[in-house]
Amino acid sequence: MKKISKGKLGLALACGLFGSALADNPISTYHYLADPGAAADDEYFYIITDSDDPAPYNSNGYKIYALYAFRSKDMQNWTDYGIIYDARKVNGINDIWASGIAVNPNDHRLYIVFPDGGGGGIGLIGADSIAGPWTNPVSGNKKLINNWGGGISDCDGIGWCFDPAIFFDDDGTGYFTFGGGSSDSRPANNNNNDIFNIYKLNKDMKGFDVSTKTHLKIGGPKAMEASYIHKYKGNYYLSYSTADLRIAYGMSKNPMGPYEYKGIFMGNPNINGQNINANNNNHHGIAEFKGHWYVAYHDRRIANGYDGLEKIPADDGQANPVPAFHRSVSVDEFFYNNDGTMKELTFTKEGPKQIENFDPYDWYPALTSSKQKGIRSRSNWTPGKVAEHLLLPLSTKESWIRVSGVDFGTAATGFVVQAASTADGDKVEIHTGSATGTLAGTCTLKNTGNKNTFAENSCEVTGLKGIVEQVFLVFKGSRDSTMAIKAWGFEGSGTTPPEPQKPFGGKAWAVPGKIEAENFDEPGTGRGGDIDSYNESDSENHGDSNLREGTGVDLYKKATGIIVGYNTEGEWLEYTINVAKEGDYTLYAAVAAAGNTSSFKFSLDGTDITEEITVPAATEGEENYDDYNKVKANIKLPAGEHVLRLTVVGSWFDIDYFNILEGKDAEDTEPISTDAIETGVAFKAVPYETYRVFDLKGAMVGKIRLDGATAGEALRAVGFNQGVYMLRSLTGNKKFMVNTAK
Repeated sequence: MKKISKGKLGLALACGLFGSALADNPISTYHYLADPGAAADDEYFYIITDSDDPAPYNSNGYKIYALYAFRSKDMQNWTDYGIIYDARKVNGINDIWASGIAVNPNDHRLYIVFPDGGGGGIGLIGADSIAGPWTNPVSGNKKLINNWGGGISDCDGIGWCFDPAIFFDDDGTGYFTFGGGSSDSRPANNNNNDIFNIYKLNKDMKGFDVSTKTHLKIGGPKAMEASYIHKYKGNYYLSYSTADLRIAYGMSKNPMGPYEYKGIFMGNPNINGQNINANNNNHHGIAEFKGHWYVAYHDRRIANGYDGLEKIPADDGQANPVPAFHRSVSVDEFFYNNDGTMKELTFTKEGPKQIENFDPYDWYPALTSSKQKGIRSRSNWTPGKVAEHLLLPLSTKESWIRVSGVDFGTAATGFVVQAASTADGDKVEIHTGSATGTLAGTCTLKNTGNKNTFAENSCEVTGLKGIVEQVFLVFKGSRDSTMAIKAWGFEGSGTTPPEPQKPFGGKAWAVPGKIEAENFDEPGTGRGGDIDSYNESDSENHGDSNLREGTGVDLYKKATGIIVGYNTEGEWLEYTINVAKEGDYTLYAAVAAAGNTSSFKFSLDGTDITEEITVPAATEGEENYDDYNKVKANIKLPAGEHVLRLTVVGSWFDIDYFNILEGKDAEDTEPISTDAIETGVAFKAVPYETYRVFDLKGAMVGKIRLDGATAGEALRAVGFNQGVYMLRSLTGNKKFMVNTAK
């Protein structure tokens, strides 16, 4: 498992920011993107977009199904995370169009509001990282707004129920807006626009207060769509797309208005009098980052071939796609007047100035770059997981990515690239100055046999020291489409060391003592196996607790607290412990299983300290995980701080905690209390109750009614194949695992 480091800003031997380094608009030249939203925190500037890639070259309409994400530390080098949410793979959602993003100062998570299709409603998703996984926090898995039911509220007569945006005030209060078009009850007219609504979100982000509904009426030119709120020096700004394809705005002292119209913030994108947007629709996202204000917007630069840009084919492979439905996303810095009004944006070819040096001594997703040529990308996205996003070189042509303003410090000594290759002789060359400039090193890729098997490839580099204006990774091969690049990074005297795993809560667990199973270590960051603190077979939490959200470890709520369940062979959890003194110890673990095939073992610093420990089955005839037992092992431990690992050997058991006591065959100080564990937990099969049946991939495969027989017998009786299934009751929160082989 590779994790992406937060990195270090600047090296000790840095000789200053490379002042003349400029970005190049648009931020991506290898696919068609549109409708950006923008947000920022202390470390990154974020952009989300939807995608025009699915539209054929001769399209006469939009085909938009997924959200993409980008982030940058320096406003020049952008990491493309590919698809982060795909309506085609999420039940109950149609197409996804223009969306909004913001960072919540209360929980420091990212939140996106998105439209369900072309006007069906508004949904909400949240994540700890821009890469995801993104999940719906709203109670009952509802949408916020839905025209056809299933939402907390309806579209309130607005003509186009889409183009949402989200905003958090300095005090953490959250709001969302949406709207567009015109209707009899909610008209859009010059100097009298009533097509936008705003609501106040609940602090827990599980919904919103319907009673806070406010019409965001504003004067100015006739409005069309794209309401957006931001704040600057005590003033709130409502900006929107006009019917004549510009961005207008008003100001207020209250986020919910009323807003006084002030003027045009963005014209239809043009440079030196030449329109770069096919004189078509307009969209924007605004955020402040490290003392600068930026706007992300879309144009049609690539499809128009503006300023010599490569006109990439449409997704169907046809050249010269219709510009109207094949857009690009760009970024520029903007400014305010002394009275707080907004200066009209100047569109540029170069984009914003780079505001920090690029640190090469980190581990980057492959599509991290300031400019690209002759490449394509692919996202492999499934619900509940972070997408694998790959760089695909067209290596028989001019194929490269560029990174700018790179601070190598004393010197780089090596380059590492993680890649798959299906041909001999595929290679990555590192050049400076241009794609054919000074050669610093060459990495020949291992032939992995297919594009789904990846290997690390390393090579030496020379001449990379101090601040280098432009570094090119050039891809070469005898055939196109034989490489898939996943990640890369440099090594050398300025290498940013990986951050190792850390104890949960910041302090090693004292031994002797009790350790709750859910309190496994926090994973580290960077590269290398020593940063991992757990191994999970999938990224979905099959439990009902979000305590360690984002890890995918399956945590359940029970009367005794949180337990780790759904354990499958090969998974493991690690705990940093501090042993008081060397000697003999006795380990007791509180575990539960429905069958006789479950087992686990413990190791210390990579060496086994127990044999395989079998988990006793639950009471005969009961298909549940509430019948806990204690298992015991005598172990020897050295004094000091060590990493204890619990490894699953035989699948399908739950573990609540383990207690390590001083001495061999020590008496358990916390014997199992069946009453305490089962109080308030009713996972046992109740006569005549109906359950949904799920396979191990989380897919629902049927329903079953239990009428007194064990669940295993009932499943076999109706023809389910031999295997393990999860049952969830239609009413309440009852769930348990069933092995039909019993």
